Amino acid sequence: MSVSLDPPTVLVEDFTLRLGDKTIVDDLSFDVRRGEVFAFLGSNGSGKTSTIRTLLGIYKPTSGRLLVGGRPYDPSWTANLGYLPEERGLYGRSRVLETMTYFGELKGLAGAEAKRRSRAFLERVGLADKAMVLLRKLSGGEQQKVQLGVTTINEPELLILDEPTKGLDPVNRELLLELVLEHKARGATIVYITHQMDEVERLADRVMIIKSGRRQLLGSLAEIRRERGDGMLEIEFEGALPPRHDAYDVLKSTATTATLKPAAGRTDQDVCLALLGAGLRLRRYRTAEPSLTEIFIEIHTRKEPA
Repeated sequence: MSVSLDPPTVLVEDFTLRLGDKTIVDDLSFDVRRGEVFAFLGSNGSGKTSTIRTLLGIYKPTSGRLLVGGRPYDPSWTANLGYLPEERGLYGRSRVLETMTYFGELKGLAGAEAKRRSRAFLERVGLADKAMVLLRKLSGGEQQKVQLGVTTINEPELLILDEPTKGLDPVNRELLLELVLEHKARGATIVYITHQMDEVERLADRVMIIKSGRRQLLGSLAEIRRERGDGMLEIEFEGALPPRHDAYDVLKSTATTATLKPAAGRTDQDVCLALLGAGLRLRRYRTAEPSLTEIFIEIHTRKEPA
């Protein structure tokens, strides 16, 4: 069965998932547009994996709808989808080339084409000499690269990658990020799940962060930074920064620099006046935008209303 992946490739509307008496996902809505890298972020236990499993028909939603290419997911659409789960699973007693070829055939490739693509991928990731090695004899990072090859061998239109660089050294992490960008360049839609915020800042077109199964923010990185960085100040100073003041909150500081956020109803001018009034000597100040790491931490450490 062919499936149209016209925008949005993924649509999640009013999605709630309860398992027993526990609410895992609560009224979640978002879409993933064709050809974009969509970063799906949240702390462990926030509901990311449960959302993906429901999208793929493993769980049944309590309410709402989850669509791939405009329809509920059907296993017959395997040729359009590549899913790399966080929990890896390859048969260790099988040889590398044999495994990749087998999965290529499962995904609709002819045997010769599956073997050709497998060899080309192994060459690309520096594993050509391991083609006939048993998987269990590979290092964790090497197995991870093979798992990615299995996921992408059929060049699917939708890729869902859950912690794809987990366990990789810096060189192989860089290689994997290049591969992700290559798949984006050929037009693939990519849902990217990670805890590495620098990867998100490099790859993602849009970002969503969820907490306790609820959406906290959604937008481009620039939009999110502007929204979350409203009024933030970076200062360079001489003297001792007052530890507390009702005009601002200290987000981070060193002996000579600090990032401050005006308190509710206060302006950056109020902050500067408060600092000068406390005897601080300001050498420089400017408005600032937070990093994605800072935004993520603020969301997940913020106390929710009772």
